[in-house]
Amino acid sequence: MDILEKIVRDKIVEVKLRKKLIPVSQLEQSVLFNRETVSLSNKLRASNTGIIAEHKRRSPSKSVINHNLNVQDIAKGYENAGVCGMSVLTDGKYFGGSLDDLLLARASCNLPLLRKEFIIDDYQIIEAKAYGADVILLIAAILSRDEIKQFSQLAKSLHLDVLLEVHNEAELHKSIMTSIDMLGVNNRNLKTFEVSLDTSKTLSELIPNDFIKVSESGISSIEAIKELQPYGYKGFLIGENFMKTDNPGISAKQFIKTLEL
Repeated sequence: MDILEKIVRDKIVEVKLRKKLIPVSQLEQSVLFNRETVSLSNKLRASNTGIIAEHKRRSPSKSVINHNLNVQDIAKGYENAGVCGMSVLTDGKYFGGSLDDLLLARASCNLPLLRKEFIIDDYQIIEAKAYGADVILLIAAILSRDEIKQFSQLAKSLHLDVLLEVHNEAELHKSIMTSIDMLGVNNRNLKTFEVSLDTSKTLSELIPNDFIKVSESGISSIEAIKELQPYGYKGFLIGENFMKTDNPGISAKQFIKTLEL
């Protein structure tokens, strides 16, 4: 069993418990549930830099990244830096995140917020809306074609953007549909954790122009972004590169300033 299978197995148990603790009817009564969302895809389309900055305390591949910073300061710092959006890890067991992180980020900035999570149930999409997200992540590797369609349609009915993540051509072919806003290519092999920008380059030609192309993982330099921009990528998800510093906001600001030169 690889790490992705382990995460999904644990997520099924977690979601089952969360449903018992907080019913959908309660989530729908959240103050944030009727909030007007902000489109990340529109922000990326209008941007020359396309940075989506992440809040991530740890990961299975890198262990602890940074446990010393609070999410409010990071959200404010990222917004001040001029990023297009902020990705918030909400998985607790493997990434050290929580829905409270999403809530705190929402209270601290006006950026489009992506709930980065292993979504395997409608319930998690309703949660995302109730906790202030503007975007959800769907991972093609753990979902069937029908689930991708079902989850993306639910997200759109809640006015949430959908970022669908693929790792290879097979996942891409089962994923393309009109209810998706952004197609993200993860450069990290989730079975081996090896990272290669060639994944983004190879798949770029197969992604229809209707979708905003986002490259994820292994992007730690200006050179990497400039290497991928000619392939049509408008979004770049960066986490560890900022989070491993003492001040992710300042780090992001300097990165974007250099990228704009």
